[in-house]
Amino acid sequence: MKINIYYGGRGMVDDPTLYVVNRFETVLNELNVRVERFNLHELKSKITSLPASINDADGIVLASTVEWFGMGGYMLQFLDACWLYGNREKIKTTYMCPIVMSTTTGEREAKTNLSIAWEILGGLPCSGLCGYVDDMMSFELNKDYQTLIEKKAEQMYRTISQKTPSLPASNQAVKRQVDATSMIALTPQETEQLSRYAADDAYVAQQKEDIQELASFFKEKLEHKDIDENTIYLEDFKSHYKKQSNMSAVYKLMIKERKKPLIIDIREGDLECYYGNPDEQDVLCKLDADTIEEILSGRISFQTAFMSGRIQVKGDLRLLRMLDQLFRFEKGEGTDS
Repeated sequence: MKINIYYGGRGMVDDPTLYVVNRFETVLNELNVRVERFNLHELKSKITSLPASINDADGIVLASTVEWFGMGGYMLQFLDACWLYGNREKIKTTYMCPIVMSTTTGEREAKTNLSIAWEILGGLPCSGLCGYVDDMMSFELNKDYQTLIEKKAEQMYRTISQKTPSLPASNQAVKRQVDATSMIALTPQETEQLSRYAADDAYVAQQKEDIQELASFFKEKLEHKDIDENTIYLEDFKSHYKKQSNMSAVYKLMIKERKKPLIIDIREGDLECYYGNPDEQDVLCKLDADTIEEILSGRISFQTAFMSGRIQVKGDLRLLRMLDQLFRFEKGEGTDS
């Protein structure tokens, strides 16, 4: 037989729940029960993956401390994780004994809430233990209390070993109603894998970054959905061109988000802008849409973007510097995008 103990207190030396858990563990060890303890305050970054540890247990102990109000956050996180990631089929055959000690008030309510939560999850109940402690020293030295705790551990052992049945509870009906609203049906293996991902801070951070990137991508798509891909930015260049009669050059702007390169073709001062692929170019520039839009709005110049590494250039750099003379974009202006 194997029993897991999940301790949801803060690990303080004078925590009466720790004393009760230690006595429980001692009695179970004497009964040749394999006991594994999980201190949730030490495993707070891995709580979402802990429901998988229930899979090899015959029974569990949920132990918490009421210090001011309710059972405490770590235990609530663990129960949430059991609801989201726990193997429901395994929970159905797993007994749970609640232990709640209090240094204030509300231990009975917290114990009841633990039992209700486990029943809603579909698990099997064991008779639990709760109490109020105002003097830790006298509590530890009280032989009657020690005997009561030991008897409760023995009772849990008998309940599990004899597979004592229990009458159906209305909480099961609540579980069926809540389950009916579930949107995603996952296998126990998929759920366990998901819990591991959720416990990985680096993975979660990367997922948030990816979601933000996708959101920005689709936002741009929506903003530009009515814009002709073959005309975007062209009017900006045409309307801000400062003609120089002796100027001839072909600029090829490869914008990351555009399918075709933007061509600025100047012949003896005459300007032609279009999307396509010329036979040859004097300057090749690689940049992204954010950079070109900042240039067109006058926030930065071509030269500034090049010096900061936002534009990659191949060709005659003197012609690149000429772009800022040929096109005068005023700060604060928008683009036709």
